Amino acid sequence: MLPSLKAPDRQGDVFPVLTPPQIARVRSYANVRSVQTGEVLFEPGQLGVSCFVVLSGKLDIAMPGLSGEQVFVTYGPGQFSGEVVLISGARALARGRVAEPGEFLELSADALRTLIARDAELSDIFMRAFLLRRVALISAGLGNVVVLGSQHSSNTLRLREFLTRNGHPHSYVDLDSDKASQELLDRFDIKLEDIPVVICSGTSVLRNPTNLRLAECLGFTGRTDQYRVHDVAIVGGGPAGLAAAVYAASEGLDAVVIESEFPGGQAGASSKIENYMGFPTGISGQELAGRAVVQAEKFGAHMMVGQKVMKIRCDQRPYQLTLEDGGLIDTRSIVIAAGAQYNKPNVENLEKFEGQGIYYAATFMEAQLCTGEEIIVVGGGNSAGQAAAFLAETVQKVYMLVRGKELSETMSRYLIQRIDENPVIELHLQTEIVALEGGSHLERVTWLNRATGEQSTRSIRHVFVMAGASPRTDWLRGCVALDKQGFILTGRDLDPILDSAPLKWPLGRSPQMLETSLPAVYAVGDIRSGNVKRVASAVGEGSISIHLVHRALAEI
Repeated sequence: MLPSLKAPDRQGDVFPVLTPPQIARVRSYANVRSVQTGEVLFEPGQLGVSCFVVLSGKLDIAMPGLSGEQVFVTYGPGQFSGEVVLISGARALARGRVAEPGEFLELSADALRTLIARDAELSDIFMRAFLLRRVALISAGLGNVVVLGSQHSSNTLRLREFLTRNGHPHSYVDLDSDKASQELLDRFDIKLEDIPVVICSGTSVLRNPTNLRLAECLGFTGRTDQYRVHDVAIVGGGPAGLAAAVYAASEGLDAVVIESEFPGGQAGASSKIENYMGFPTGISGQELAGRAVVQAEKFGAHMMVGQKVMKIRCDQRPYQLTLEDGGLIDTRSIVIAAGAQYNKPNVENLEKFEGQGIYYAATFMEAQLCTGEEIIVVGGGNSAGQAAAFLAETVQKVYMLVRGKELSETMSRYLIQRIDENPVIELHLQTEIVALEGGSHLERVTWLNRATGEQSTRSIRHVFVMAGASPRTDWLRGCVALDKQGFILTGRDLDPILDSAPLKWPLGRSPQMLETSLPAVYAVGDIRSGNVKRVASAVGEGSISIHLVHRALAEI
């Protein structure tokens, strides 16, 4: 049992015991299976794992590790196995082995989703348990992934960030400080140039893998079906895309979400969002995104994480999307929610220090790297303000560099007040970085005050960049109309230029609100021209887009 789950009420939510009437309702969706001691029901890395309800006997759930397996929990009569992978369709994290013989109810993944969709009480019990078990695994550092890396490696940070932002439990071995690291390197025949190394499901050894390769190993990327035509393909898993996924799937549409990195977008990098309705004490962007992902998958949305859309074939219907791995997705409609990326300062050596002192997110992971040090936050928007306030809790000094003359045009008032009143934060307006210096890691930063001409150089090893935004629309050029900055034009904004759009508008009606210059293709969130840069706005647009998708599908 986990030491972090001591409270009786918490234990009851994480490992509930079903009542006889509840078991009877599960039985109609399941098959009865006789099991024997030592029988293995599923393995780490296995796809399509079933959920087992124990009628009699016992079931051990064992997690793999470098020093052998560890029993996470033993289920007895009335209890059930499983966690979030049963909803997401990703690979199993653990081994399920029968501890005592008896009879189990076996629920396939499809049968479990059907049960959750139809039975509100059992849905609450199963979903709450699955979510809390995932939290427990993350807290305990248990899972089917071990990362062997170094704090001096930008690729180590990249892989840990990918796993953390996707809410995937894993353990980390720091080869710089772990006394047994050489034995580990020898055991897996790992050379220094191979670092970081990921051991996936206890069997696959990945040497400095790409995010896509790691996603494939974990079952995040999903599978494409050349004979399937989706009702809607949602490109991007930020707040707008996830809202679209929740509403599309809950309303019975065949929806697929393609996210290149991790759900949450720029909002997912925020340590705490305090101005989103319904969360008076705030919520982290990662937690908000994680809840939305599970909610969308609960209703049947198909998530493909680690995949990137490379191009769209827009001269045909259904539309066709080409993925980075060559897979093809045919779809009747598209919601483009690919978001925007932070602008990179025009400074020499910037790319050299990315992951080695230059960061584009401010989560607990990055905060651990700079505790007690002086740091810089670049940017004047809400994301930068949230990062400065969050990091000020653990660092010695935060220098906040803003190109503009004031914060009021780009930042919420509550954040401005928090920055003004925090003695750890030192605000510099009309200021930008002009030089970065260091060896393998950033060591010194020089910034310039454009108003006074004064330059300052500090021995600073960590810079958090959250300034401006550039749309991710290169793959759309030649298909949809864009504004001068590359953002997607929609609705009435298309009226003056619709005749000169890349492709002729074929319908008798004008484009709907949020609709691009392609029929049944919508743009929502930060990628849309004129979008309000707030999480609530993105969620609203994503939700509205599905109402418009229904209209468009009725026209086909």
